[in-house]
Amino acid sequence: MPAINWYPGHMAKTRRMLAENLKMIDVVVEVIDARAPLASRNPDFDDLFSGKARVVLLNKSDLADGNATKRWISSFNRSGIEAAGVSATGGSAKKTATALIEQAAKPRVAAMKAKGVNKVVRCMIVGIPNVGKSTLINRMAGETRAEVGDKPGVTRGKQWVRISPYLELMDTPGMLWPKLEDQTLAKHLAFLGSIKDEIMDTEELALELLLLLQSGVPAQLSERYGKLTADTPEEALLEAVCRSRGFLLRGGGFDTERAAHVVLDEFRAGKIARITLEQPEARV
Repeated sequence: MPAINWYPGHMAKTRRMLAENLKMIDVVVEVIDARAPLASRNPDFDDLFSGKARVVLLNKSDLADGNATKRWISSFNRSGIEAAGVSATGGSAKKTATALIEQAAKPRVAAMKAKGVNKVVRCMIVGIPNVGKSTLINRMAGETRAEVGDKPGVTRGKQWVRISPYLELMDTPGMLWPKLEDQTLAKHLAFLGSIKDEIMDTEELALELLLLLQSGVPAQLSERYGKLTADTPEEALLEAVCRSRGFLLRGGGFDTERAAHVVLDEFRAGKIARITLEQPEARV
C-alpha cells in the first residue's frame, strides 16, 4: 500500500489559529480515539500547549478494549496528565469531562478567587479529525451547538459554547501534523476514518484491516462474517466477506469494493469487536 500522507493547507491555518487563541485559554482538553491513543494524538500539541493545564479524554472508549483503556489512562497519569475514558454519545460523558476540567482548572480558579473574582474557566477542545470533539461538546451543552459529521474536517473554525455560567468551551477544527512518518500509525488513522477515504485505495485499506483483525480477534471476525475464518488466505479475505453478505455483481463476480466499504464502516462503528490498535507499552 502506498505511503499515507495528508496535510491540507487548512491544517497550517488551524495551527496558527490555535496558537493565537491560547492566551485566553485556561485548560486544553485533548480528545483522542481510545482505539488508537498513540496514532490519534498530535505530537505537535506537546510543544504548542506547553505551560497550559491539560487533560486527555479517550473518546469512543465503548468501542475499545476496556483493559487497554485503563492502562492508557494510567500511562497518561504517570506523565502528569489527567485522563479519562468517555463515550461522547453516552450519558456520563458530561459529568466525567466536567470533573476532569474542574480538577485541572482548580489552581487558576483558586488564585482568582483569592482576588475576589469568580473565574469563568475557558477550555480549548483540540484533537485530530474525526475523534468526536463536536459530539462531546454537544453532549456537554445538552443540545446541538457544534457542527457534527462522520467525516474528518467538518469543523472549519473556532466555535464558543457556554456549558455553565463558569465554563465555556472552544471547539476547533481537527488538526493532523505535517508528516505522517510512522506508516503503521498512519494506517491506524485511516482505519478509524481520520484520514479521508477518498485519497486511498479502499480495498487495499480494508484488506490490511482484515489481516490485522484476523490476527488479533479471529473469533469475532468470523462471527461477523461467517464465511471468513482464521485460515482464510489473504487474497480471499474480501471475497469471503462478499460470500458472507451476498455481495455479487452481475455475472457472478464478487463486489469487493462494496465489501471493503462495509468492513471499514462496521469496524468504525464497533460492530466487529472492541479492539485497541495500540498498547501503552509502545508509547515513547
